[in-house]
Amino acid sequence: MSAVLPISETATTDVEAARAPRHASWGDALFENLTRLFALLVFALLAAIVVSLVVGSELTLRKYGPSFLWSAQWDPVQENFGALVPIYGTLVTSAIALAIGVPVSFGIALFLTELSPVWLKRPLGTAIELLAAIPSIIYGMWGLFVFAPLFQAHVQPKLIDAFADIPGVGVLFAGPPLGIGMMSAGLILSIMVIPFIAAVMRDVFELVPPLLKESAYGLGATTWEVVWRVVLPYTKVGVVGGIMLGLGRALGETMAVTFVIGNAHQLAASLMAPGNSIASALANEFTEAVGDVYYSALIELGLLLFLITTIVLAVSKLLLLRLARHEGEKT
Repeated sequence: MSAVLPISETATTDVEAARAPRHASWGDALFENLTRLFALLVFALLAAIVVSLVVGSELTLRKYGPSFLWSAQWDPVQENFGALVPIYGTLVTSAIALAIGVPVSFGIALFLTELSPVWLKRPLGTAIELLAAIPSIIYGMWGLFVFAPLFQAHVQPKLIDAFADIPGVGVLFAGPPLGIGMMSAGLILSIMVIPFIAAVMRDVFELVPPLLKESAYGLGATTWEVVWRVVLPYTKVGVVGGIMLGLGRALGETMAVTFVIGNAHQLAASLMAPGNSIASALANEFTEAVGDVYYSALIELGLLLFLITTIVLAVSKLLLLRLARHEGEKT
């Protein structure tokens, strides 16, 4: 026989039931506004960084204008500054890093997800992730004292002999083997970005439903065909995101590049020649800047690095949108 609640208890229960949605609504509103505040805080910090960079570089923006971008001069004594050499060095070293790092990272991720024996997956994956934990200054010291001498003695002479006489290509390998230079910086950067790109590619490759791959294998597809026609189309957004993560690391890397790039404000077509990057120029000269114009020129270099990174991210987003649109058209 069911129990009958007293009238007072029934009324209390009804009041609590009526208040519950009200409390839930109040909590949802608080949570929504709090998360919105966090999102707006990101935009506020971004705007504050942009404003501080623009204000700090106001002198050189007014003095040099757009010519600051294509001027190769960098003379603190005469206060003649141009950003062409650091911009060129940043883009070239990042391009070398991606040209080497992306294929190697793709091979590592493919091996770990499709070809590696089970007993090797965990230790190899852990070893690759440990490379990302090494401080950049360690990479720089290793590059200067170990890699550069070996590169100078054994690799650069062979590259010069192999490519020096080829029209159009030989200019990229001209000059004496110095060990340091833009190619050395690009190679060190490639080692640094491989763990990030490989880790992202491995994670997104593992998200592919096994049923899709097993179906392709059942139809007679090879491992390469499964990867090219099933895995990559399914994970292209994550793959591009991993590449952009590596590119962002390469563009902003400071200490490792500073050790091996040569830190010379000279414009040379040869990849063997010393050069400079925006990050290394800031690291080397910011504490030594004397005068408002010199200081403003370095701040403008930081503004240019910020703009380059923003443009790269915007281009990658447009690429992803274009891929998605084409995919919809095919469907």
